Amino acid sequence: MATTGRRHLVRDFNHFITCYLCRGYLIKPTTVTECLHTFCKSCIVQHFEESNDCPKCGIQVHETNPLEMLRLDNTLEEIIFKLVPGLREKEEQQELEFWRKNQPKENGQAATESLRCQKFGAGGDGGDDDADAGGNDDYHRSDPQIAICLDCLRNTGQSGENTVTDLMKRFIRCSSRVTVGTIKKFLSLKLKLPSSYELDVLCNGEIMGKDHTLEFIYMTRWRLHGENTYPMVLEYRPRIDFG
Repeated sequence: MATTGRRHLVRDFNHFITCYLCRGYLIKPTTVTECLHTFCKSCIVQHFEESNDCPKCGIQVHETNPLEMLRLDNTLEEIIFKLVPGLREKEEQQELEFWRKNQPKENGQAATESLRCQKFGAGGDGGDDDADAGGNDDYHRSDPQIAICLDCLRNTGQSGENTVTDLMKRFIRCSSRVTVGTIKKFLSLKLKLPSSYELDVLCNGEIMGKDHTLEFIYMTRWRLHGENTYPMVLEYRPRIDFG
């Protein structure tokens, strides 16, 4: 005689798919790599503004910057969306409404920079807010993020003059998958450089290849050399012709 297995309800899995902080379903589930506890991204980021400890187990996540120890769990997010009917659509609608209500005004410079950085993180140029050079609507928002500082090195360039200047805003936050090539494109557009003008991007005095990602540079050039400061500092200068 065949037996029918017990039918599981969504609430049977609530312990695994709800956030310890807000008690709601995990939205953009983000895991603390030190202890593997998972929370909503917005919940844990807000928590780390006040504390460096995991809110669930109390372990110190990082002495100075716990945000470095966060990783998005896209697999868990997909599982939650499959378990909870309508959750994905509800969240997408709420996000659209949020951005619609918070469009940058003339004096909303911070909001404008935030939107530009998100587009820059996808390989966009950080130019017009309506432009998307990457052709991707999510702007890599689900990627691990990294904060960097872009400093200008005072060197004479290809024309014998220092045509490269400091950025008005040197600190940006973007996807860790952004490449040096994209950084150069971003700098060229922000500094209004001619298309033929070449830049070098350096970390700790070493010129970085155009295909190096920020994550690769952080792991192999910044952290590996004992740099404990945050954000990571990249320097740029006119390309020097040794010929």
